[in-house]
Amino acid sequence: MKSKTGVLLVNLGTPDSPATADVRKYLREFLMDERVIDIPFWNRWPLVNLIIAPFRAPKSAAVYRELWQERGSPLLFYGEDLRDLLQEALGEDFKVVLGMRYQNPGLPQALEQLKPLNKIIVIPLFPQYASASTGSVHQRVMELIKHWINIPEMVFVSSFVQEPLFIEAFAQLARPYMEKHDFDHFVFSYHGIPERQIKAASVDNYCKLNDKCCSSYHKKNHLCYRAQCFQTSRLLAKALDIPPEKYTVSFQSRLGKSPWVQPYTDIIIKDFPKNGIKKVLAFSPSFIADCLETTIEVGDEFREIFLEAGGAHWQLVESLNDSKTWVSCLKEMVLRYSQQ
Repeated sequence: MKSKTGVLLVNLGTPDSPATADVRKYLREFLMDERVIDIPFWNRWPLVNLIIAPFRAPKSAAVYRELWQERGSPLLFYGEDLRDLLQEALGEDFKVVLGMRYQNPGLPQALEQLKPLNKIIVIPLFPQYASASTGSVHQRVMELIKHWINIPEMVFVSSFVQEPLFIEAFAQLARPYMEKHDFDHFVFSYHGIPERQIKAASVDNYCKLNDKCCSSYHKKNHLCYRAQCFQTSRLLAKALDIPPEKYTVSFQSRLGKSPWVQPYTDIIIKDFPKNGIKKVLAFSPSFIADCLETTIEVGDEFREIFLEAGGAHWQLVESLNDSKTWVSCLKEMVLRYSQQ
C-alpha cells in the first residue's frame, strides 16, 4: 500500500477568545519567541510579562472583539476551511493538518497526527520568508521532531512569493474593485520587521534597506524579507496592469522604538490626499487570511487616517482565505514538493 505524504499547514495563531485573559496568554507566548523579539531572554521576559502583555492585552482584546465572527477568529476558521479544501483537492494519498505556531491547534498535536508517515511537507502560510514567522515555524517543528525515534523525510517551504497562482489569487480578488472604481493609487502594505533582522540575514552585506537593493530579485536577496515584498508587489502590479508610478510598497505593525523596515504605511498615506491621491485600493499580501492586521489595521484604521487627511475612498482587498485559486496554488506546491 502506498504511504501517505503529510502536509502541515502552519499559521501564526490567534487567541482562544477575545477575552482579555486569553489575549494576554496569546501575547505572552507570541512575544516571548526569541525570533519575534530578538533580545536576550532576561531582557525579553520582563518586557513582555511585566509591560507589554499586561498593558496591551485589554486594548488588543477590544480590537479582537471587533474582528471576532460567529465562527470565531477568521484566521482560525479560514485555516480550517483551507485544510479541508486542500485535503479534498489532494485526495487520499495525502494527509493535511493545520497547526498554529502559537496557541491552538498547537504544533505538537498537529505533528503527532503525521508521526506515522514517511514524508512531511511543512508549509508556513507566510508568503515572504522572515525569521520571526517562517523561521520560527521551521525552528519549532525541528525542536518537536528531534526526539522522535523515526524522523521522516522533511520538506520545509521557505516562501512562495513567485508562485503564479498565489499572485493570480490576489489579482482575482482585486479585479472586481478595479472594475467598479477608478483608483488613483494602489498600496501594498506588508507586516513590518526590525531593520536589524534584515541586516543580520544579508548575504555579503548586500541589503542596504533601500529601493535600489530591492529593485530586482536574485540569489543574494531571495530570502531578504523586504526584497520579497517588493517582488510580490511587482508581480501583482504586472498581473493587474498597474504602472510603477501608481503603486507604493510600505510596511505596518511596528513595535518598539528601534527602526523597522520603511516606509511606514500609516505615515505615507497621510500625504496622499495633498498630492492628489483621493481613491486608494490597498492590499495586505503578507497575510493569506483575514486577521487583525488586515481587517482592522489596514481596512479600518488606515482608512480612517486616509479619510481624515482628505482622502475620499479607501478599499481593502480581502485576504485569500478559502479562494479556489489559492487552494489550487497550494495543491500545485504540494504535488511538486512531494516529488522532490
